[in-house]
Formats: sequence, structure tokens, C-alpha cells
Amino acid sequence: MRTCLHRFAIMVAAVSMFVTLAGCGQADQPDVPHRKASDGGFTVGLLFPDNQATRYENFDGPLIEKKIEELCGACSVVDANAQGDVSTQRRQVDTMLVNGVDVLVLDRVDGPSLRRSVQKARDAGVPVIAYDRLADGPVSGYVSFNDYDVGRIQGEALLRGMGRRASGDRIVWLDATVPSSAWSTPRVEGALSVLKGKVDIAEEFTIGSLNEQDSYVAMSAAVVSLGPENVDGVYALNDVIAAGAIAALKNAHVTALPPVVGQDAELSAVQRIVKGEQYMTAYKPYGLQANAAAEMAVALGRGEKPHGISETTVGNATDKGIPAVLLEPVPVTANSIKNTVVKDGVYTVKQICTPKLAESCRKAGLL
Repeated sequence: MRTCLHRFAIMVAAVSMFVTLAGCGQADQPDVPHRKASDGGFTVGLLFPDNQATRYENFDGPLIEKKIEELCGACSVVDANAQGDVSTQRRQVDTMLVNGVDVLVLDRVDGPSLRRSVQKARDAGVPVIAYDRLADGPVSGYVSFNDYDVGRIQGEALLRGMGRRASGDRIVWLDATVPSSAWSTPRVEGALSVLKGKVDIAEEFTIGSLNEQDSYVAMSAAVVSLGPENVDGVYALNDVIAAGAIAALKNAHVTALPPVVGQDAELSAVQRIVKGEQYMTAYKPYGLQANAAAEMAVALGRGEKPHGISETTVGNATDKGIPAVLLEPVPVTANSIKNTVVKDGVYTVKQICTPKLAESCRKAGLL
């Protein structure tokens, strides 16, 4: 494996001016000094990390709010989006604490950088639920998907997409964490459990800001380095990163696109899968995740412990025995769109199958 992080940092500075694209054993945790433990209403604050993915506005936020209202009619919900900026998310936490929020549901921009904010909330008697991505610090609960399995099904799909060519062929790794770094994540470990020894990770890049433009720049660098005909597969952290990679491949006139895998089941990604541009996305049923987060938030808001909701425990860099709900991801390819995101009501066939995609949708059995 070769690490190209330093070259990528230089290239972003030079190129970006020209590129524009519109469990473990459970341990007892100390009780949070609960600030408001009444049977009446309280306020839940939702903190989302970015606006690159549409899931927060279209799914997570509305679904969490709906479930909280069902469970606690007198409760209220406020939300904020950090738009990918750590400092902004810190300020948003501070603002919510000052304004008297009683529970925080935090999908963090960066784990270590938000540790002090999580501690500040704990000191103020406000429990924090880490949502989708585990935050550092004394969080009171965690709701996400089994991250190891996300990586595993991404790796399995990438190998299937590459077919017989997979043995020893070259892939590009586009991620917030690269396989050769000292620090890894369960998702990376899951992907490598499938890919190690079967593919050559020829180029790997950290995408500092998880947006399509930076992914485009990184993928363009990989194409220049390897040659457009020598990219046999792309592992992308999520569908936003996959979109930038695919745009770069198309701009390099790669007509037979290699398989590209992502996660989050964005509508645009599902449409790319229909068109044959993206091979797979890891679908994480938003309703299950949102409901679990809402149930945990209401329990904590009432001064109750969330152990009855959680199924296991996890640990972060600072704490162990964090009550957790870890759900199972589902792979989505062209053959399974109908039985996954359409069946679950995430998207309708009409939303997916625009007039331009009619023929592709027929081939995928959607029309």
C-alpha cells in the first residue's frame, strides 16, 4: 500500500482553485447530574454535522422529532447543522446549553475536537447521545449501525463488482481514515477483513472535508497517478465521496466505470446505481435509528437510564460501558433497490425513476 496524503494536501491547494462542483462488558457509568427530571415537557437538541448529505434534513431530523412528539407530547425539539465546521458545532452546543436544552443528540463533526463540549454538557447536567458517529467524552448513549458490518458489506460488494478481476487489482481508497494509518475504525477493519490480500490499495486519500469537491480532486489525482485504465475499483466512505469520485472518472473519459461503493443510500446514489455509475451503497434504515435515538432521548430527559433501550455497550477514547443500540446495515445494488429503499418507503419509484432514467429503471425492474 502506498500513502499519498502529503501529495494530496499539496494538490488540494493547487487544484481546488480550478475545480468547482455545484460489545464489550458493561461497566457502570456515573449518573448525569440531571438538570430537569420532571414528568412534563423538556427540550431535545439535535446537532447534525454537515449539509453535504441530504439525510439529516430529509430523514434523521424529521423522524427523530416525530418519534419524540409521539413519546412526549409536551416535549420540544431544536436542531442545528454545523455545515462541516468543528468550531461551529462547538458554538452550537454552547448556545443550546445556554438556552436550556435538557438532552443533546449529537452527530459530531470530529470526535476528539468535541470532547470538551460533551464534558461541558455533562457538567451542566445535560446527557449527550452520540448519533451515527461515536463522540469522545462522557456520552450517555450511542445509537448507530454496526460500523464493522458497514465496512464488511462495502468490501464484499466491491469484490463482487470487480468480479474475476479482483485478485490483485488496484483500488482507490477515499475516506476520512486510510488503511495505512495507525488509527483505524471498525468500518475500516470490516472492509479490510474482506479486501486484504485480494486487492491492491494503490492510492489512498484522507478527505479532510467530506464534500464532493475534495473527493473529485483526490480521485483526479489517483487517475493521473495510475492512469485512467488502471483504476479497477473505488472504496468511498459515503455517497457524497462516491459522487465526487464518479465525476472525476467521467471527466477523465473513463467510459467503463469501475465499481464504486459508498454508504447512506442518498437518492442521488440510488439513481447512480440505476444508471450503472455506482455499484453499491450501504443502506442504514433511518427510521430504526431515529426511533432508537428518540426513545433514548426521552428516557434520559425523564431522568431514566437508557439500559432498557440499549442492546449492548461500547467504549470511546475516554469512557467504557456506554449503552448502545447498533443496528444492521443493508447492501443496496441495482437488483435490490425495490426490496430495500422502495419497500421501506424511503423513496418512491417515481422519485427514483425520472424520465431520463426510465429505460435504466426498466432494466432494474423498477418500471
